[in-house]
Amino acid sequence: MRATLRWAHADFRAHRGEALFVVLASAGIIASLLLAGALFGYAANPWQRVFNQSRGAHIWLHTRAGADTAALSRVDGVAALSGPYRTTATTVESRGARAGVTLRAATTVPPQTGRPLLTAGDWLARPDTTGTGTGTGAVVGTGTGTGAVVLEASVARALWAEPGDTVRVTGPDGAPHTLRVSGIAEVAEPRYHPGGAPGIGWVLDDTLDEVAHGDTGQSVGLRLQDPDDTDFTVQRAVTVLGADRVAQVTKWQQARAEAGGDDRLLGQMFAVFGLGALLAAALAAAGAIGARVRGQLRDIAILKAVGFTPGQVTRGFLVQHLAFAFLGVALGTAAIALLGARIPGRIGEATAVWQDLPGHTALMIGIPSGAVLLIAAATGLSAWRAGRVPPVPVARAALPSAAPMTALGRRALGVRVPPALVLGWRAAFPRRGRTLVPVARLALPLVLITVALVAWSTLDQFRSRPAQMGLAAALTVRAGQSAGASDAELERTLAGVRGVAAVHPGAEMAALVPGQTGTITLRGLGTARDPYPAEVVEGRAVSGPDEAVAGQGLLDLLGVRVGAWVRMTVEGRPQILHVVGRTIEPESGGRVITTTIDALRERDPGLRPGFHALVLREGADPEAVSAALAGAAAGTLEVRETPNPVDRLEPARAVIAALIAVLALIGLIELLTLIGTGVRDRGRDLLALKAIGLTPRQIGAMIVTAAGLTALASAVVGTTVGVLSGRWLVDAQGASSGIGAGIAQLPTLPVLFTVIVGAVLGAVVAAALPATRAARRRPADSLSETL
Repeated sequence: MRATLRWAHADFRAHRGEALFVVLASAGIIASLLLAGALFGYAANPWQRVFNQSRGAHIWLHTRAGADTAALSRVDGVAALSGPYRTTATTVESRGARAGVTLRAATTVPPQTGRPLLTAGDWLARPDTTGTGTGTGAVVGTGTGTGAVVLEASVARALWAEPGDTVRVTGPDGAPHTLRVSGIAEVAEPRYHPGGAPGIGWVLDDTLDEVAHGDTGQSVGLRLQDPDDTDFTVQRAVTVLGADRVAQVTKWQQARAEAGGDDRLLGQMFAVFGLGALLAAALAAAGAIGARVRGQLRDIAILKAVGFTPGQVTRGFLVQHLAFAFLGVALGTAAIALLGARIPGRIGEATAVWQDLPGHTALMIGIPSGAVLLIAAATGLSAWRAGRVPPVPVARAALPSAAPMTALGRRALGVRVPPALVLGWRAAFPRRGRTLVPVARLALPLVLITVALVAWSTLDQFRSRPAQMGLAAALTVRAGQSAGASDAELERTLAGVRGVAAVHPGAEMAALVPGQTGTITLRGLGTARDPYPAEVVEGRAVSGPDEAVAGQGLLDLLGVRVGAWVRMTVEGRPQILHVVGRTIEPESGGRVITTTIDALRERDPGLRPGFHALVLREGADPEAVSAALAGAAAGTLEVRETPNPVDRLEPARAVIAALIAVLALIGLIELLTLIGTGVRDRGRDLLALKAIGLTPRQIGAMIVTAAGLTALASAVVGTTVGVLSGRWLVDAQGASSGIGAGIAQLPTLPVLFTVIVGAVLGAVVAAALPATRAARRRPADSLSETL
């Protein structure tokens, strides 16, 4: 054992550069995997991220005015209180959109527990009392209300409200007030949904008094020491306050469950990238270790010649490379743990938040431990091969290191093709087996990068071309109770607004599936003469009576395919429809069946449209059209933007970009390993080429050409496989989420060409230094490589 350790120490001193590369490669791979884990946790669990950053409350109690909420701080298990806040129910209008909002009275300093996280604008501030009107909460209108409001993000999105906009607030007495939006914030509470629970807004005390005139309630948040004690603590809190004083209780499980769909969708998408990144990192680490072992075959042969047994050689390599692995893993883990939060941009933010997310400790231990085991397995295989190296180096040296020159290559040299190009091609593609392995290893990160670009392009398609993603109608209009116009008059009014291309009457209701074991959404949209332009990806559009199109979620629920007849029960009466097509359906998990409103009127002749879907002209701004609708109908319309699933996936954009950078780093490590291995394995060829008259510049050009051609082949294979697999993965994800297959959007040719060119340029730059060193090596320096 002493001889083994002495040889390992001597080998380390003789090959410090290679040892340093193995350590740095291991550290870079571990750091990349940990950053990927941080990014996945940041994007795939947005609710938990907001909850941890804001020190969210586990329980929110909405009580009547006068309840003694201070007594809640003495309840066992309560760690902190948020509030109490005086509240009032209001209706907020902006650009024709209307939403129910509960205003909370807050101070100029955000609370420490249940703190709203500003995503845009500023927090509340006292109005400017100097008369200049420059304060954050300065009066902005001439209505009966003055002040500023901070809106929760989902409410602001529904109202198209941004910092600096003015909104119209109607209090309990019906009087209008004008408030300026000073900021947009996120909270770990149930989101606003049209027709569901009201949203949240924060105002100063005097603003709330002006809006509510004393008609207020209270809200208080409880942050618990143990989240599992939520139900018990709720019982204790209600007992302390009195059941007659508590109007509503909201628990953290409810808010998390509402965001659960986003977590599942993002989690499934990033799980694929995570597994692929882990595989790419594994191959890169194994390649770096295997390359170092192959580079020491001459030393191994000498050791065996002086009496080392195969077991001693194997143990020596295991001890040495396991030490390198532990050192590299420790450096990578320590770098992320200590410096990860200081990385600028979204990566640093994700790393800082990740430390407080569930599963952080498990991943910080599991990823490095798994990497060490993986490196140990790769080292064990390479060490076992090293133990089988013959002790006679001449036999190894006599083997050809490259494929013989082909007739095509000789002909190319005869017609004065540059020798660097011909020899570079020969070095890049020597034999079938030796060519496929490096190309496949380098292509794997490029496959994942291309898949990430497919996901990015699909998200862009939802935003730039919503009609092709099942979102032809940009706006939904509902007539208020005060609107006395008939349906025909309302449709003429809507069609007359500038920017509106088509108006489609619609009605929506719940229906029971056969057996009455589940509920689906039955939608009548458009008429037989003017059907709604649904995006049909399978079958055909509705063209006759009793025909309908359905989402993937509904077909999966019923276990039917396009062409089937579906019987459902609506308000106690049957409705039978013929499914003639499958559409992309982003709403309700795809459990939607859509027919014309005329088909619904056959069952209910008195059915009136419950809403109108507006298809806008090309280039029309939904916000401007919404404001024009509000003016045309004198404020009697409720205008809402059609929900776009990409709004829930916005964090994925930055994460995909960061993931591409992580994969590029893994690819660079793999590329450096391949270049170093290629230069070392062709040492005897380079000596022979110098002997027959090739200049150092030609030799350097040959090495760079070989690296560029290998990268080109890997990039072509990687982008091709990535496009095919990316389309399949995105469509499979769409099908599993109920939206339906057919949503995948491939990157444009210039983007794919950029990936290929970037890979080739990276290979050329990475090969420049090794090529320069190999070209400057004298024949005497390379003589030992022939032994």
